[in-house]
Amino acid sequence: MPIFTFREPGWSPMQEMERLQRRMGRLFEETFGPGMTLRRPGVYPLVNISEDHDYLYVRAELPGINPQELEITVHEGNLILRGERKIPAEEKNINYHRRERESGYFRRVVSLPAPVNPDKVDASYKDGILTVKLAKPEEIKPRVIKVKSA
Repeated sequence: MPIFTFREPGWSPMQEMERLQRRMGRLFEETFGPGMTLRRPGVYPLVNISEDHDYLYVRAELPGINPQELEITVHEGNLILRGERKIPAEEKNINYHRRERESGYFRRVVSLPAPVNPDKVDASYKDGILTVKLAKPEEIKPRVIKVKSA
């Protein structure tokens, strides 16, 4: 199976990159053992995007974050999440066997799949999950059209 597939119907560069990343992860695990995979630096927080008739929903994993310290912006079709992940300082004279929890400032720009009304955005935080609810403008919502008989 070739590593790269060139523009075919349904071809997506992001899916191709994710497929390559999975293959590289398997190669690392086969070479260096379980748990040794490629991490995706800079992709924090992880998000899910969904929608219904009236809203887009962006849910982000942000455990241990103070929600009052988050900055949420909607700008030109993007949702921008900014904040700081603080991990308490640990003892100085310790050796790590594994260190995967990162700390520091983060900024995640999420491209929204549809236009939203920036005046109708709500955000809530519960159990480490940030939920941003973005209202769709009336003009993009699907409408049912009744057929008139002649």
